Amino acid sequence: MAKHMLERGRIFIQAESEIAAIVMVFGASCAGVRAMTSSSSPGVSLKQEGISYAAGADIPCVIVNISRGGPGLGNIAPAQGDYFQATRGGGHGDYRCIVLAPQSVQECADLTYLAFDLADQYRMPVIILADGMIGQMIEGVILPPEKPVQDIPKRNWTVGHMADSAAGDGTVRDSRHISSIYLDPPHLERLTAARFERYEVVKKNEMRFESLDTDNADIVLVAYGTSARVSLGAKKLAEKEGIKVGLFRPITLWPFPCEALGKIAESGRPFLAVEMSFGQMVEDLQLAVLSKAPVHFFGRSCGVIPTEEEVFAKIKQIVGRS
Repeated sequence: MAKHMLERGRIFIQAESEIAAIVMVFGASCAGVRAMTSSSSPGVSLKQEGISYAAGADIPCVIVNISRGGPGLGNIAPAQGDYFQATRGGGHGDYRCIVLAPQSVQECADLTYLAFDLADQYRMPVIILADGMIGQMIEGVILPPEKPVQDIPKRNWTVGHMADSAAGDGTVRDSRHISSIYLDPPHLERLTAARFERYEVVKKNEMRFESLDTDNADIVLVAYGTSARVSLGAKKLAEKEGIKVGLFRPITLWPFPCEALGKIAESGRPFLAVEMSFGQMVEDLQLAVLSKAPVHFFGRSCGVIPTEEEVFAKIKQIVGRS
């Protein structure tokens, strides 16, 4: 990426630490440019304070987490144990981040373009949560056309006392101070409440998912990222034995597509959450279903990837096929 940034006259900085990286992103965004950073699980943990600061100051930015096995330093094998960290905020205070979960290299590209647009639209951090399998995968990709500078949303809130490069006419921005510290509790509460009203708009407009054969299925698998690819293979194995399997793939992990899953649950058919963790997304699935249907779980963790055959065996166990 560094090489291509230089080819396009853009800026790539190798920061001295993960903490420095997220603070640089905060500063660049405040100055009016689109900025992103990336790391794997422990590095993103170190970025959490800066992400919380960005959320508290309404700073748009993009953070990529290519998750690895943990906790602690763990290993560098693929995992999905960072779901709680990403979807529950991860840092201190009341805030949310939009979380996008690609399952292919093509979606890594598509969702990164989308992430910048969503970050600007709602003035909040957006996380792209993938895993080491997708991070190391080689697949063909068609890049979307580059968005002309004039089509990027204008930022009328950035810091001032500097030439406005977007205007290109030598104008100077008004002086502005961007901060996340508000020492008066009632004032801070009002600002945070307004931010959560904005989150409700995000939940209304930005839920994304893919639903495959979920009508009249014997069982519905729910999985994201690499686990969704494994689940698709298990679905094909099951169908060879006459078991009808649906596959529901959340693309936004926050906002989680609860309403769509709730409608599927009205039939009472069982769900199976498939994860590369010991069970995190399954809690959101249980909340979405609200006891309308049984929810089962199968997961491998710490860098161990579930196989199609393992998921297929769990499917047969649940639907009662020996």
